[in-house]
Amino acid sequence: MNARSQIFELSVEGRQIEEVVQSIFHTLLLHRTLGKFQYKEEGSYSIGTIGIVDEDCDFIDLTYVRVGSEELDQAIKRVTALFRDSLRSSDGVRSGQISLEFFQKKRARWPFQAECIPWEVWTVKLDVLNLANEHERQVCREKIGEILSEKILFVSEVMNRHEYVPKTPNQSELDLIFDTSFHDVQPYLYRISHSTTEPTSTSVGISMRKFIKDTLAL
Repeated sequence: MNARSQIFELSVEGRQIEEVVQSIFHTLLLHRTLGKFQYKEEGSYSIGTIGIVDEDCDFIDLTYVRVGSEELDQAIKRVTALFRDSLRSSDGVRSGQISLEFFQKKRARWPFQAECIPWEVWTVKLDVLNLANEHERQVCREKIGEILSEKILFVSEVMNRHEYVPKTPNQSELDLIFDTSFHDVQPYLYRISHSTTEPTSTSVGISMRKFIKDTLAL
């Protein structure tokens, strides 16, 4: 199976890293999460509700909607904090990427482990800028908000296409398709990974001018 793949590239201020990633990943999970399954008998089930929460960003002009599960929210916050720390661990402009991959499992015969088969991958690539003054920060705050609004709308359009998602399984195969570890929701099985690169020689001034030029050109 060939996994569908999408890549978003943005230039951001260090304090915006978490909110950028969380706004995109939570938007994805909003479309890829169901309520808990309650099986009455094999092939007969009901699905609970998930609830939604409006999330206001502190460093971006943006409000987005996420699944109303504090467990899921904390899980995303933990991994995005690790990504933030790795990007901000040294001075200068840094780059990195973080991916949210949805997959399903295929059982294997003992003693082999189940095979994980990805079916959708979303990657956020970030260049982190050190901005010189409050004016640049305000420009960045507004422009990133505009860009993320467009990305969120794009995600919604993609999710409404008739493309492959794993079909609802029988109760015995539920954990091959969904993450059943949360007490209140069931997202499709997912994993998050990230990587960073060393600081580049590009000056902050050049990076900021390119950032403003690129965002104004959208």
